[in-house]
Amino acid sequence: MNTQDAKRVLETALICAQQPLPLRDMRALFDDHVGVDTLRSLLDELVRDWEGKGVELVALASGWRFQSRPEMRDYLDRLHPEKPPRYSRAVMETLAIVAYRQPVTRGDIEDIRGVTVSTQIVKQLEDRNWIEVIGHRDAPGRPALYATTRQFLDDLGLASLDQLPPLEGTPAAIDLMATGLADQPSLLDAEGPLAEAGSNAGEPLALAALPSAAPPDLPPTPSDPTASSSSPEAQA
Repeated sequence: MNTQDAKRVLETALICAQQPLPLRDMRALFDDHVGVDTLRSLLDELVRDWEGKGVELVALASGWRFQSRPEMRDYLDRLHPEKPPRYSRAVMETLAIVAYRQPVTRGDIEDIRGVTVSTQIVKQLEDRNWIEVIGHRDAPGRPALYATTRQFLDDLGLASLDQLPPLEGTPAAIDLMATGLADQPSLLDAEGPLAEAGSNAGEPLALAALPSAAPPDLPPTPSDPTASSSSPEAQA
């Protein structure tokens, strides 16, 4: 198969894929007869081919996908005029703490927020596949350690945690995260029990002292010497 034919096959697979397509699946398209370097070259060509169009090819945490450009959103929203899901401040603060301080326990989250974290918040963030348990801390009770998932990054349109908004503007970072996730099908109901998670749920989040997010491929880091992972796989 020549390069142009391979490019056509790859483009077709990416357009038809319902989820981001990782490199291993792209190689499977060609029965592993096309190397990774060639695939990356073809992907670069496709990115250039689609420049200036309403759709772009982007690299996400779990693979590559075609998606509409941000400036097309206002037009596409007219096809689906329903309001996007709204997330309570308590939900977004909890998610932000996990994203920027991971891996963290529920107790860590409560210490930062200053209020009890509703079990419903944690459960629904897990159900949405935005956070997951990656291990347990070597402490009394062995509390679960939470981190964000590749799905979380995919839904934000990011390839890595390094692309999250800087912590210097914490409120803006949370608002941007909420906006980025607003287009995703949601299991979170801001009018339900999540909106009442703690009397201080609407107060500003004190994230100024948090360190930057750990690299996406490093679950329990040296900064948390009591952490022990229960999963051999890397976390993103």
